[in-house]
Order: sequence, then C-alpha cells, then structure tokens
Amino acid sequence: MTGSKPPMSLVGLDHLVLRAHDPERLVRFYCEVLGCSIDKRQPEIGLVQLRAGASLIDVLALASEMGRAKGGGPDPQAGANLDHLCLRVQPFDGAAIRAHLAAHGLVPGEVVERYGAEGTGPSIYLDDPEGNTVELKGPPN
Repeated sequence: MTGSKPPMSLVGLDHLVLRAHDPERLVRFYCEVLGCSIDKRQPEIGLVQLRAGASLIDVLALASEMGRAKGGGPDPQAGANLDHLCLRVQPFDGAAIRAHLAAHGLVPGEVVERYGAEGTGPSIYLDDPEGNTVELKGPPN
C-alpha cells in the first residue's frame, strides 16, 4: 500500500446489508427486540431498510431477484450473511476516490446514486483484501 492520504474522511457507518432466508423474522427481531424501526420497504428488490439511530440495517431476502442476482452468497444459517457494509465519507469526489483506490491496486465500481441512511447520494463499491464488499457513500443530493 502506498502512503497517499485518502481524498475523503470517514463520517461513520451509513448502513450494512444482511442476507436472510426469512427476512420478516429478521425484521421483527431488529424492530421488536432491539428497537429499530422500518425506514423504507423496497419489495421490488426484496429489501427492508431499518432505522438504527443515524444508520440503517438493510435486510435482503435471498429469495428476491436481488438476492438471487448476488448468487445467494454465503449461507446466512452458517452465520455468514453480511452482504456489504457502507461507510459514509466526505467530501465525495468520485474521480478522486476512484483514482486513490486504483493507486492502491483496487478496482472500484462506478459512481452510482443509491439510497442510504441520510437519503440518496453518490456511492462506489469495492472489495477489501478479504473479499468483503464495501460501499463508500457520499452526502445526500
């Protein structure tokens, strides 16, 4: 790794995505047991977004089109159900962030507008050295 300074600062955890065989059971657990509330439902992609303070916990149905598109991923029943984590960053200069990641030998995705804990804004996906997917999310538009 080079010693270059990132072109952004971490603000906090925006959201994480959990894959689920029984998403409604997971939603009930996080809401009824831990105190989350439903922030947004996106049934067309099999996603329920739960408010956890300033962050979100997204529950993705493995049986949904999006769950299938991701190849099902690790088996949630074996405890391997993290789809990705999202870090809120600022400022968000997509070109500078992509160049910084590329200088570290990473292959970042394209800048895409996505919904997060603060609303819709720019984001980039990349994989960490262990193959975990990380999303870097900018401020809402």
